[in-house]
Amino acid sequence: MPQRHSKNNNDLAYFTYDEKKKLGYGTQRERLGKDSIKPFDACSLCLKPFIDPMCCHKGHVFCRECILECFLAQKKDIQRRLAAHASQKNQDKDEEEERLMLQKARELDEFDQQNHGALPRYSDKSQSQDKNGFHGANSVKTTSFEEEALRTMKAFWLPSATPGASVRVEAPETHTVCPEGKEKLKLKNLFAIRFTEDNSEEEKKTTSSSSSYDKTYICPSCKVTLTNTMSLVALSSCGHVFCKKCGEKFMPVDKVCLVCDKPCKDRNLVGLKKGGTGFAEHDDNLEAKEYKHLGSGSGLGLVRPVKT
Repeated sequence: MPQRHSKNNNDLAYFTYDEKKKLGYGTQRERLGKDSIKPFDACSLCLKPFIDPMCCHKGHVFCRECILECFLAQKKDIQRRLAAHASQKNQDKDEEEERLMLQKARELDEFDQQNHGALPRYSDKSQSQDKNGFHGANSVKTTSFEEEALRTMKAFWLPSATPGASVRVEAPETHTVCPEGKEKLKLKNLFAIRFTEDNSEEEKKTTSSSSSYDKTYICPSCKVTLTNTMSLVALSSCGHVFCKKCGEKFMPVDKVCLVCDKPCKDRNLVGLKKGGTGFAEHDDNLEAKEYKHLGSGSGLGLVRPVKT
C-alpha cells in the first residue's frame, strides 16, 4: 500500500505539522508523562529515593547529603564572585588614579609650553582635536551629534568604538537559595522529616526479595498508603508526615502530634510538594519546551525536549 501524500515533503504548497516537526528547528514541545515527573518520595536534587530526608519551609524534600553539598557549592561560588568583584573594584580604582595622574601631567605640560614657548599658545578646548579622532566631512571639529553617535554605534572598524572584551562582575548575593524553589534558604531553616513505613506481614512477604528502594509509606493516623495523588503535610516541630486530611482535621484541634504527642501549632504544618501522576488536572506544568537553532540535516528533528 503506498504511503499517504500528506507525509511526503514538497507535496503541498505549505508546510504540514509533520513536515515542521521533521525540520528540527524552532520551538519543540513535548507532553510529559508520569515517567518524566518526580515522585513524592524522591530527592529534588539527585531524583533518587531520599536517604535521611530534609525539608524546607516550601515543602521541597532533599537528601541530607545532597542539600549539604549544594549549600557548600553555593558558598564556594559566592566566595569566588566576591573575590572577582573586589578585584574589579581595585582595578577600577587603579585605572581612575592613573587617569587623574595623566590628566594632571598633561595640564602641567600645556602650562609649561604656554609659558616657555616662543609664541603664546592659547588652548581652546572647542578647537582641540577630538580624543576619538573622528571628524565630520564638512567641519574640522566634531559636533555633539557626532560624539553621541560615536559613543552609541557598534563600529568594530574604529579602534575607539570597539566594544570592550572585559565583562563587568556585579556584586553577588551573599545568601544561599533553595535549589528547587529559588527562594532564600539557610541550613537552620531545614528540618528532618520522618515517613512511616508499612511493616505489615503482607508487605514483608512481597518485598522480601526486592531492593531496599522499594519502600511503601503510610499515614500513621489513618494507615492509608501514601501515593503521588495525595497531598501530604509534615510537622516542622517533630518531622512526622501525615496525609493532608488527617493533618488538617486533628492537628489544629489537639495541638499535638498524633505519633509522638509533641506540642505543635498551625504554623508547624508544612505542605509537601506532590508527586507527578501525568494527569493535567493534577499537575500544573506538563509541557516541555526547547528552542533549536539547527535545521534539517542536523539529526535533531526526532530529538524530544526534556523538562528543565
